[in-house]
Amino acid sequence: MRPTISIDTASAITKLSRRTWWRRISEGNVTRVKNDNRGRAMLLWEEVAPHVCVAMEPEDKELVLLADAGNADAQDDIGQLFLLAKKHPSAFYWFGQAAQQNHPDAMQWLGHCYVQGKGVPKNENLGLMWIAKAAAQGHVIAQGLMKGLTSRAINAAPN
Repeated sequence: MRPTISIDTASAITKLSRRTWWRRISEGNVTRVKNDNRGRAMLLWEEVAPHVCVAMEPEDKELVLLADAGNADAQDDIGQLFLLAKKHPSAFYWFGQAAQQNHPDAMQWLGHCYVQGKGVPKNENLGLMWIAKAAAQGHVIAQGLMKGLTSRAINAAPN
């Protein structure tokens, strides 16, 4: 069986819009295969792979397939791959997918993206919210960030 990925994933990893993928399907340039069990339109990996916006090792392909299938650990890992490659919108997409599944590391990275304006307009309030959620789930880095912010706030308060 040939590997497939959703149009959403194809868009997230290639910088080509969903509309572009649908146009390529309608023109016969890309093969649409049977919908997956979640009703998502699927494409052949081999037709999407040449358009991926970062260099990928064979194990990265496996991570993309797992991430597309909904694996939060793989989504977080792929988000970090795209973040390191400075493909911030793609990183933000994957961190968001994993954070929706309550993945603490992805929540911390999503907060980082908001605070730094990486892949999304800068929004410190949303960033702090995601970092606080990660901290509440025991994420050590997020807890350290929250502790540092609390200490600064206490020290800055008037006597």
